[in-house]
Amino acid sequence: MGSTDLAEVASVGGFFALRTTPPAGAHGALARVYEGGIAPLSARVDKVAGRLRAPERRVAASVAQLGLAARLWSIALGCAVLGDGVPDLDPGRLHWDPDLTTPDDLWLAGPRFLPATAATVREVVQYGHLVPLARALRRDGHVSPRLLWGNAASALAGAARELAAWGHRHGRPEVAARAHTLAAELFDHRDLRATGDYGAGSFRRRSCCLHYRCPGGGLCGDCVFDRPPRRSSAGADSG
Repeated sequence: MGSTDLAEVASVGGFFALRTTPPAGAHGALARVYEGGIAPLSARVDKVAGRLRAPERRVAASVAQLGLAARLWSIALGCAVLGDGVPDLDPGRLHWDPDLTTPDDLWLAGPRFLPATAATVREVVQYGHLVPLARALRRDGHVSPRLLWGNAASALAGAARELAAWGHRHGRPEVAARAHTLAAELFDHRDLRATGDYGAGSFRRRSCCLHYRCPGGGLCGDCVFDRPPRRSSAGADSG
């Protein structure tokens, strides 16, 4: 099976880095969270809530999920674009420290590589992590599935955009082309297709991550809103 230079992928940015040796810290396998041991995830949401002074727990849950989704998409898509193998991010071997700040610190035990295709990236990230992560977050508290899939889509589009920018900076236009091609294939799925309009280098989502509700928070560049809605529109922004 193919392999990938993880150092080159990490050079795209912090969200693309993947450790393969255990660092110091309270890292635990994500499988434990997905299987019902949600205490680390709840602690992460608490930490985000405190840092952002989030007025509602679902706002912190949304921001925490968006950050982790961005890490997972970035690693898998970056490897597929820049290498010839996607690391198998098996939740039983992918370890996470919920106490650290964004970008989430991840390390993978015993890495092995799978074919560098959109189907592999979908299996590894969407099915392997985003689906069970959404279930775990809903066990922790109320958060809209539509909002979470909007976050996932936003994170995917952002990863493709970062890879394209890296390719242009390094005189490698083929990197941008492959990033957008793979992202377009990944968006062609019922859970992601309805989240917004994706085009090469652009994405406009149909939901809101709710970050604007935090003190000093504003709208993201791909937000469904053109200006922060008034508080009375709470039902409209929950996804």
